[in-house]
Amino acid sequence: MTAGNGRFWNRMKILFMMIILIMSVAMLTACGGAGTQTEKNGSAESGSESSGSEKTGSESSGLEKTGSESSGLEKTGSESSGLEKTGSESSGLEKNGSEKTKSEKSGAEKAGTAGSETAKPAKEKAEAEKSVKNGDGNEEDSDIILGDERADIYLPLLDGKRVALFTNQTGIVGNRIETATDSLEDKEDTGTDSLTVGEDLIPFGQTLDGSSVEYGEHIVDALVRQGVDLTVIFVPEHGLRGKDDAGAQVLDSVDEKTGVPAVSLFGSGSAYPSTGDMDRFDTLVIDIQDVGLRYYTYYITMYYLMDACAAAGKEVIILDRPNPNGFYVDGPILQDEFVSGVGILPIPVVHGMTLGELAQMFNGEGWLSGGKDACLLTVVPCENYTHQTKSSLVINPSPNLKDMRAVYFYASTCYFENTAFSIGRGTVFPFEIYGSPYITDNDEFDFSFTPVSMEGASSPDFEGQECYGKDLRGVPLRQIWDEKINLEYVIDAYHALQEQNPGISFFGQPDGSGHYWIDILFGTDRVRRMIEEGDGPREIEQSWQTEVEAFKEQRRPYLLYDE
Repeated sequence: MTAGNGRFWNRMKILFMMIILIMSVAMLTACGGAGTQTEKNGSAESGSESSGSEKTGSESSGLEKTGSESSGLEKTGSESSGLEKTGSESSGLEKNGSEKTKSEKSGAEKAGTAGSETAKPAKEKAEAEKSVKNGDGNEEDSDIILGDERADIYLPLLDGKRVALFTNQTGIVGNRIETATDSLEDKEDTGTDSLTVGEDLIPFGQTLDGSSVEYGEHIVDALVRQGVDLTVIFVPEHGLRGKDDAGAQVLDSVDEKTGVPAVSLFGSGSAYPSTGDMDRFDTLVIDIQDVGLRYYTYYITMYYLMDACAAAGKEVIILDRPNPNGFYVDGPILQDEFVSGVGILPIPVVHGMTLGELAQMFNGEGWLSGGKDACLLTVVPCENYTHQTKSSLVINPSPNLKDMRAVYFYASTCYFENTAFSIGRGTVFPFEIYGSPYITDNDEFDFSFTPVSMEGASSPDFEGQECYGKDLRGVPLRQIWDEKINLEYVIDAYHALQEQNPGISFFGQPDGSGHYWIDILFGTDRVRRMIEEGDGPREIEQSWQTEVEAFKEQRRPYLLYDE
């Protein structure tokens, strides 16, 4: 081998070694990159430790939204009112649908705490994409904030004013109201669509374990504590503490804690405040929980107060609250002939509006005595609420709506009132059962109960008599929501009584005008007449659909929240 050849082969060896070295480095780099990508993918699929804690609500991930002890005050802006906003462990979250009372983890998930997008399971991501919108149309994934929590808006309007307040036991500042949809869907996903032992059956005022709820600060106390000159409290049907019977006279009283006089506007001879009571104040504040039905009388008292304030030139400020039945509109429009103490305006049975929205409609439609826009009205809206929110209450709005299932069934079962059937007044589950002493030996009406006198139901219909009927506590909530007003219950009971006891009048006795109580509730006699003529639920419900669609268009300018 010549020297030239030797140098050539040496160069080739060096080049070959360099190629091997470069290939080795490339292979090592590729392996390392693949390992890193695998780690990233694993974290995305299973939820890394840091992402998981953000999603489930660890101390570092924004528990302000779930109402933790350390951060609830941040949302209310007041140390003394943190309980009212958050509904902490002692204030009744157990019964209002919050998952937090079941586990810290699920509570934080439901509240929409800050978390990595990749750490969220597919269902939670889908729910997050829906987003809740507040009254201004801004998308937020957050808890509902009630009007009475927004003191920065309404307190300046009360400065230097003598203030009247329309409220009752429901005026808990920051009443925690959360959607029940997520918990229901979770149960349905596991094959359980009946919530017979679910949160909707937990009586208001009790926790999951049956102990008593401790509520946060009442609006009366909150206003007085913050230096507002509260001079008079106006109270509706059932009284300031919500314990009086339906339709019973409510007497004037004095609030024991503050010494402020409480003036009754129900059953006292006049629906309007007296001249003397009007002279007590400059501005009226309204903070009361309604359930969204035309025959639920709180909005009627609000109407008369607004009418009186419009005539006297006094401002009205409404601290708005969600409507638990605000996700649909149903039922016939009230006809003038059927105006009564449980219906005074041309709106459907289920109007689907908050009190703030309804008040704007009173004003804008010229329904007040002074005509269009007669009232000096300010509505402090809720935040993070829409009309598709299934809101849950934390305190009974009236004595015989004892849990959320009764609130939802109220639009379908109230028509048993003053008929040959009991709707369960004088039991622990009114509006969730129905029965009659005139129905016996009927396999389809095999549930029995005996009404007794109790607080909120003294001398109930058929007191001491065994009634046979049906128990609706096993009906899935999703079914109740989807059916809206369901006339099947009344129609089935009507035919059963006709078959067994045709001499008994199912609808009771008419008043002096020939109207039955079911006519008063529906605002028309058309429903009763169609039942008597043999029409079924679908035909009757179809009869009012044109009215409903027209009303939905009429109310649209007054809505504060997305439909």
